[in-house]
Amino acid sequence: MAVRALALSVGAALVALTLGPLALVLARAGDAAGLGPADWAAVRFTLTQAALSAVVSVALAVPVARALARRRFPGRGLLIALLGAPFLLPVIVAVLGLLAVFGRSGLLNRGLEALGLPPVSVYGLHGVVLAHVFFNMPFAVRLILQGWLAIPAERFRLAESLGFTPRDVGRHLERPMLREVLPGTLLVIFVICLSSFAVALTLGGGPRATTVELAIFQALRFEFDLGRAALLATLQFAICAAAVLSAGAVALPAGFGAGLDRKPVTLAPGGWRRFADAVTLSAAAAFLILPLGMVVARGVPGLLSLPPEVWAAAGRSLAVALPSALLAVSGALVLALAAPAFGLVATLPLAASSLVLGTGLFLAAHPFVNPSRIALPVTMLVNAVLSLPFAFRILAPEARALQADYGRLAAALDLRGPARLRWLTLPRLRRPLGFALGVSAALAMGDLGVIALFAGEGGATLPLLVQRLMGAYRMEQAAAAALLLVLTSFALFWVFDRAGRHASA
Repeated sequence: MAVRALALSVGAALVALTLGPLALVLARAGDAAGLGPADWAAVRFTLTQAALSAVVSVALAVPVARALARRRFPGRGLLIALLGAPFLLPVIVAVLGLLAVFGRSGLLNRGLEALGLPPVSVYGLHGVVLAHVFFNMPFAVRLILQGWLAIPAERFRLAESLGFTPRDVGRHLERPMLREVLPGTLLVIFVICLSSFAVALTLGGGPRATTVELAIFQALRFEFDLGRAALLATLQFAICAAAVLSAGAVALPAGFGAGLDRKPVTLAPGGWRRFADAVTLSAAAAFLILPLGMVVARGVPGLLSLPPEVWAAAGRSLAVALPSALLAVSGALVLALAAPAFGLVATLPLAASSLVLGTGLFLAAHPFVNPSRIALPVTMLVNAVLSLPFAFRILAPEARALQADYGRLAAALDLRGPARLRWLTLPRLRRPLGFALGVSAALAMGDLGVIALFAGEGGATLPLLVQRLMGAYRMEQAAAAALLLVLTSFALFWVFDRAGRHASA
């Protein structure tokens, strides 16, 4: 009962912080004229690119996760850590890396030109989908890989003793796990792509490739049409709610039961499957490493000559990221332990437009205080709210399994409250907790959203400073600061994720 009461408090706060700013924008909007043809075209494009991005990301992630689960090779741990990098990169930095490989003067078109072939354009629907797959396929691999590793080792040993073929293993072990994991993974990526902004702004290619989030930005920034922005944001909520309900209807429990906590074991078939796994992992690694390598190559020359304001901005980003991650994961853990009743509430911030959320908070704060004075606390709070759905998605499956496998035993032992948290919950959830903390901290470290509305000249975080350096055409310093941002974000993720995996070993 204590967990449920705490979850009710967290859920109420989450609803207020998510819907409150939207209500403020609606209150200031006045009479809205409705949505025009361009807005409905943006809705259609948003749904198309989000569905394609989610399906392609998950379809590519399944063979990569399978190969990682059943193969052991030097550098495997580094590759798994690398899979967190694209999703955690600041979007504008990652897009620059993709353009360096797939852009008009990128590596791909240079190779095509050398072969006498016509160049390819990365702009438009296919460019948006490519960027979203780059960001989200590695994240999907990590989520699906956790599902593979959660299958008790005894099930694989039993399958081996019964002489199961790879097809039998897929039918009786892998497909039930995927049936439980894939709907939630598709949902998360679909909703992430619904709120795409920087990717569509950079790679969309014009009015025919405009997302709803980009339409909201145009309504706020160029027209200050609060009514149209609020209508578009409300439509986003409706679409995301439908996606949540659809995913909940098709997700089924795998039903493997509890294991004996032995080291994860998977069957590793040889022959052509070994070769296919090697090709899959090599292609995935190349797809990730090339854009990241271009970001590093462009930023290294100026890394040692950064101005003092860059280091000060990095300190402010850390001061925002660490408490934001702790707040997000704490709230997600409470809701995950009380799920499934709070699943929809935990996913609600995914539907929120960060631009409308920031505008609502700006309207609320402006009459009472200078927004620049509360820039960092507000940014920390907003980042915690926006990161919580990802942390919840990571924690919820294993929290459900924890309750199913050990709930009755804990009740029989009268293990509850802080004692249950210390002796059962935290030890059993250390690995997903570390992963969730790493994701939340890195996302907060690289966020460029609310801070742009609130921060003054001397209160910029590192992502905002990178944007300002680019706007001032100080490109060498901007590239070096972007590399520092990438390194810091990835270091936060690596430290927390490694701590969780080491503690659960």
